[in-house]
Amino acid sequence: MTEEQRKDRRDFLVMAIYGLGAIIGAALAVPAAVYLLWPPRPKKEMEWVEAGSLKPLQPKVPEEMVFRRNRADGWKITSEKATAWVVKMSQKDVIAFVPQCPHLGCAYHWELQNQEFLCPCHASRFSLEGDVISGPSPRPLARYEVKVDGEKLLLGPAYKPKERRS
Repeated sequence: MTEEQRKDRRDFLVMAIYGLGAIIGAALAVPAAVYLLWPPRPKKEMEWVEAGSLKPLQPKVPEEMVFRRNRADGWKITSEKATAWVVKMSQKDVIAFVPQCPHLGCAYHWELQNQEFLCPCHASRFSLEGDVISGPSPRPLARYEVKVDGEKLLLGPAYKPKERRS
């Protein structure tokens, strides 16, 4: 083998090694660039769920309504039972509260004789509008967004009201 052939062979092997390195670098760089530079998929908007009919509700009397809501967890979609405390303030004005106390997440109930919501865990008390009357709760009751479609009540995502000022 002549000196010229060895040099050509060596140059070929060096170029092959550099080429493999470039291919491996590109294989790593392309997914990283896509991850860093591409915008993420927009989240799906929350579905509006039919909670029930407004006909049986009495004005200013809270009623616990049970409904089913779909929940997506990765690729798995499950239907789960959920509840909401619904208050019909007037014919068009309806409030729906999330059924957990904002203090520690305990389930509260409506006390008919005192006309207030009571959390049995730490004695937080809430008015018919969900405002804190007494107790350790840091804010009013969380609410669902509400739409009224004829006599049907539709519930959207939950939201938290502002913190209580001491």
